[in-house]
Amino acid sequence: MKRVFSLVEKSWLGTPIQFTWQKTSGNYLAATGADHTVKIFDRHGQKRSKINLPGNCVAMDWDKDGDILAVIAETSSCIYLWDANKNKTSQLDSGMRDQMSYLLWSKVGSFLAVGTVKGNLLIYNHQTSRKIPVLGKHTKRITCGCWNADNLLALGGEDKLITVSNQEGDTLRQTSLRSEPSNMQFSTMKIDERTAPTENTLSVVVGKKALLLFNLNDPDNPVDLEFQQRYGTIVCYSWYGNGYIMIGFSRGVFVVVSTHVRELGDEIIQTCDHKDSLTSIAISQTINKAATCGDSCIKIHDLSELKDMYAIINLDEENKGLDTLSWTDDGQLLAVSTQRGSLHVFLTKLPILGDTCSTRIACLTSLLEVTVVNSVEGEPPITISVDVEPSFIAVGLYHLAVGMNNRAWFYVLGENAIKKLKDVEYLGTVARVCLHSDYAAALFEGRVQLHLIESEMLDAQEERETRLFPPVDEKCRILCHALTGDFLIYGTDTGVIQYFYIEDWQFVNEYRHLVGVKKIFPDPNGTRLVFIDEKSEGFVYCPVNDATYEIPDFSPTIKGVLWENWPMDKGVFIAYDDDKVYTYVFHKDTIQGSKVILAGGTKVPFSHKPLLLYNGELTCQTQSGKINTIYLCTHDFLDNVKDVGPSDRKQMLIQTLMLKRFADAWEMCRVLNDQDSWDELAKICLHHMEVEYAIHVYRTIGNVAMVMSLEQIKGIEDYSLLAGHLAMFMNDFNLAQDLYLASTCPIAALEMRRDLQHWDSALQLAKRLAPDQMPFISKEYAIQLEFTGDYVNALAHYEKGITGDNKEHDEVCLAGVAQMSIRMGDIRRGVNQALKHPSRVLKRDCGAILENMKQFSEAAQLYEKGLYYDKAASVYIRCKNWVKVGELLPHVSSPKIHLQYAKAKEADGRYKEAVVAYENAKQWNSVIRIYLDHLNNPEKAVSIVRETQSLDGAKMVARFFLQLGDYGSAIQFLVMSKCYIEAFTLAQQHNKMEIYADIIGSEDTANEDYQSIALYFEGEKKHFQAGKFFLLCGQYSRALKHFLKCPNSEDSIAIEMAIETVGQAKDELLTSQLIDHLMGESDGMPKDAKYLFRLYMALKQYREAARTAIIIAREEQSAGNYRNAHDVLFSMYAELRSQKIKIPSEMATNLMILHSYRLVKIHVKNGDHMKGARMLIRVANNISKFPSHVVPILTSTVIECHRAGLKNSAFVFAAMLMRPEHRSKIDTKYKKKIEAMVRRPDTSETEEATTPCPFCEFLLPECGLLCPGCKNNIPYCIATGRHMLKNDWTVCPHCDFPALFSEFKIMLNTESTCPMCSERLKPAQLKKITDCTPYLRTEVEQ
Repeated sequence: MKRVFSLVEKSWLGTPIQFTWQKTSGNYLAATGADHTVKIFDRHGQKRSKINLPGNCVAMDWDKDGDILAVIAETSSCIYLWDANKNKTSQLDSGMRDQMSYLLWSKVGSFLAVGTVKGNLLIYNHQTSRKIPVLGKHTKRITCGCWNADNLLALGGEDKLITVSNQEGDTLRQTSLRSEPSNMQFSTMKIDERTAPTENTLSVVVGKKALLLFNLNDPDNPVDLEFQQRYGTIVCYSWYGNGYIMIGFSRGVFVVVSTHVRELGDEIIQTCDHKDSLTSIAISQTINKAATCGDSCIKIHDLSELKDMYAIINLDEENKGLDTLSWTDDGQLLAVSTQRGSLHVFLTKLPILGDTCSTRIACLTSLLEVTVVNSVEGEPPITISVDVEPSFIAVGLYHLAVGMNNRAWFYVLGENAIKKLKDVEYLGTVARVCLHSDYAAALFEGRVQLHLIESEMLDAQEERETRLFPPVDEKCRILCHALTGDFLIYGTDTGVIQYFYIEDWQFVNEYRHLVGVKKIFPDPNGTRLVFIDEKSEGFVYCPVNDATYEIPDFSPTIKGVLWENWPMDKGVFIAYDDDKVYTYVFHKDTIQGSKVILAGGTKVPFSHKPLLLYNGELTCQTQSGKINTIYLCTHDFLDNVKDVGPSDRKQMLIQTLMLKRFADAWEMCRVLNDQDSWDELAKICLHHMEVEYAIHVYRTIGNVAMVMSLEQIKGIEDYSLLAGHLAMFMNDFNLAQDLYLASTCPIAALEMRRDLQHWDSALQLAKRLAPDQMPFISKEYAIQLEFTGDYVNALAHYEKGITGDNKEHDEVCLAGVAQMSIRMGDIRRGVNQALKHPSRVLKRDCGAILENMKQFSEAAQLYEKGLYYDKAASVYIRCKNWVKVGELLPHVSSPKIHLQYAKAKEADGRYKEAVVAYENAKQWNSVIRIYLDHLNNPEKAVSIVRETQSLDGAKMVARFFLQLGDYGSAIQFLVMSKCYIEAFTLAQQHNKMEIYADIIGSEDTANEDYQSIALYFEGEKKHFQAGKFFLLCGQYSRALKHFLKCPNSEDSIAIEMAIETVGQAKDELLTSQLIDHLMGESDGMPKDAKYLFRLYMALKQYREAARTAIIIAREEQSAGNYRNAHDVLFSMYAELRSQKIKIPSEMATNLMILHSYRLVKIHVKNGDHMKGARMLIRVANNISKFPSHVVPILTSTVIECHRAGLKNSAFVFAAMLMRPEHRSKIDTKYKKKIEAMVRRPDTSETEEATTPCPFCEFLLPECGLLCPGCKNNIPYCIATGRHMLKNDWTVCPHCDFPALFSEFKIMLNTESTCPMCSERLKPAQLKKITDCTPYLRTEVEQ
């Protein structure tokens, strides 16, 4: 609340003052203190007049219109009357001899009531100057009173009486009270809803404790309202609203009571507004506010929410306290007097005057102050003090205009200062002024004057300085106007909207509406405007194409329209009334044409006038002159979308799409991230013909088809054609057709209808657009009609489709005619047409139709002509025409037909033909039956059974052989037919069990059958066969028992089977039984160790198997069978490695020595004596492992070492040969040479080359396998016997043993197998290994 002025008169100080506002207009404030004067101030605090009195003022009051102020003073019998219009004071002699104590003007007439200290009354009619003295109205001082709307006067006095009189002074009613009355008021008490709203209730405070309510219609039953003592005494009260009373109490509380019958006297609201005291309350129903004062502050409440505080005004300087409150009738100003004799006036409601130009706002912020702000551009606010309280304001790009009546004052808005430019007088009272850059346009009394603001700015002709509209020859009144950068636009009472182009100084556009246009609101460019006509209907008008679009759901209470000033939202505008703002969007380019939609509504706070809309922010002016910003509900998406739920986000997406805010919609879809949202965005893009954006969306969601379709049409410039395509994509086919027909390519409508198979529409369009296409459309339509079963119309359209010059098309039509003719019953025509037609498929289809119609002969004929022999034969069979069936049989592939024919021939006794037909029908049981029963050809029957494995056929053959006494064959075929019991019984009866056993052993047979055979052989003491079948049926104990009982002739194979039995059984008891047998525990005859090895392998006891393998190899080695020993060790080595079991070091060492011995032959054969000598040295160093060939091996070692130049090694091993136990066994051929070597020793020797260890790079002799550096056993090369090298590594692809890549390749040039595993190998199969780390992991137990 802004303080307008304060009055602190020295003569008033120290005593309370009286004051009263001028009624109606509130332009004057009369105040008086203890200085014998009444001073009159205007609403800005300027003293306008003064009334000198002979004594202190007793009472004063303004008449109902605020024209006359009446004052009475002590020690005077005169009434002082001040005329506000003439600023003159006159005196009226009351004629009363006693002192006047009270005066009051009537509410409706020009009657003034004056009371005296002795209870007398004077009623003065100011209009007629008639005075009516009434003596003795009361017996004591009249202290209070009031008039009602019916000119009844109620008075109260110190005599504790209330009188009610008419305007003539006649007493109508009189009532006595228990205490002195005060603060008397007339109002309306609600008895019920039907009561007429007349001032029928008189309220009066009695003894400052109670409020008494008198109903004039029921004066004998007054309502006495008493209140709690803690409230204090009643200070004042006021009626408001629909029968409510607000009462202020001395202890700071105010209470609201209702006078409605049902809640009479109830305290609706009770609030403690002030801590210590309350001195006055005042209510302004104009602005719906109530004010209370006390404790040096004023508190203001909204009458609709009295419990909430609207505003607080603190007057800390008034330490003596406040006295009385009073509003002006219009609620603009609130005055408060104080106990110390000062008066303060506050601005509570301003006239809401404001204007905008672009984003600049000018508004009235005080009675004589205008503020210009531009928060969008960030300009600082400019405040302009004006000379008069304006009734209109206008702002332009560089100017401001304010004014009242017929005058306007213009100001220049400079960068640094505001300069008053000039004032202009117009020819009538101005209703509204509009400004832009250079020109101003003022509307007054149905005319508009357009003139330059600064005439010296333009060196223009005189006629361009000013012009009056409308022209003289036009008989109309201008009701509204607007000014843009280029145009003056106005609307008239005859419905004409004129565009006057300022640049050319002439009219450029005219639109005629059916009724008068009362308001217009152009957008910032003037290219679109909203107008409201006299029916309060709203329209958007586009002068470019002279088109209007009705605004939907347009409220008749709309006060104004604002266009969006944010440059990206060109089509958005709002319409507002007192309570709500409606957001509309003008969609210019949609597939349905231009239209206006309602996007939503937003509640507007009380007394907010919208001035500017910018990006969803609505700037409003309030009653207090302040600027307030509210956000439109339709622009909620501009806030943080991440803080809201999915349903709210969906709603925000709808808002963005309605406002065509596609970038915001894109972000919303990204946050929502669901298919429906993206689809909706894409659909709206299509609706608004935003093809590029739609492509972007469809590409994002992966809709390739739509992207490709839109890419094809995006360059189309024809608006209707493009819109037609988009409407088609959105499945609005009727709209698409209308658009296509309006475009430069109407044939597109026909193409669309054809693609959609809307044949009726397509035919109608083709008739107009492309008659040559009608036959083709008729054909397509006929196909669809045939599909739906409308054969009559299908036939008609097929016939219409025949062109006579398009062979392929006509063939389809003729085929349709043939089929439809048959379906319609014209079989002869249809069949003839089908026979003439070249199509096989047509013959088949017509044949099928005829077959369903039971026209078998015609159907078969068409099938046969169409080369559908199976179908033809089937139909001939239905006709029993076996002759034709026989003719067609060589061409028939259907087994069913062959079967039917075969049965017919068998019935006729023609078995050879029947058997051929049965074979073609794949009915092998029937074929076998006929060969056995009728053609006596069992060989053929047997071969068919063996080929087809037919169970029923096998039974038949078995029965046949049984009759012949060939039991072996019978058993075989019984087993084949799964008749195991019959076969077993037969074998038992005829001693053919071994045949049965051989047959069943190769079959997938049940355990019971194997057990039966085993028991049979057990009874016959045939142990091997019994064991074999006990093994098959899983009875391992009995199987082992029989295998161990086998005679010596079957010993080898029986032991093998026993090992297999124990391997499957995995039973320790059975294993120990077999081991005892193999060791000779049972019969004292140990068996070959190889069986023990096989047993351990079968049991997967690889460690025991390895130990056994070493023993076997040692025995083989001792016997001189080195190849066998090598193979045993190698196979065991490979098995252990595959099971990921560590290799025993003894096995690995023995295999290495044996392999080295094998390599000697290969190296010597290839003439590489050095490698041979090195391998023989390794073997000779382990000569104890070769006891059978000690002397030959040592002899070979000496010879090879001698050849390789290893003389010292040769001498060492020659000396070993000279030992007595060997000397005699030396071959005589070499004996003398060896002796000579020993006698004349040569100790020279070629030093062995060194190569790095693959583990630690230590250099060691190339044939050394134990690294002195890292103590690792180094893998050896299977080609040379040397240790492996990291950079020359390969492996045998079969056995995975390592070899030196280079050496192995050389060896394979002469050898064809791997020296380790003896598998065939070619050099090309070798691959060099770059990373040998996996092979360096220790495989052998250290």
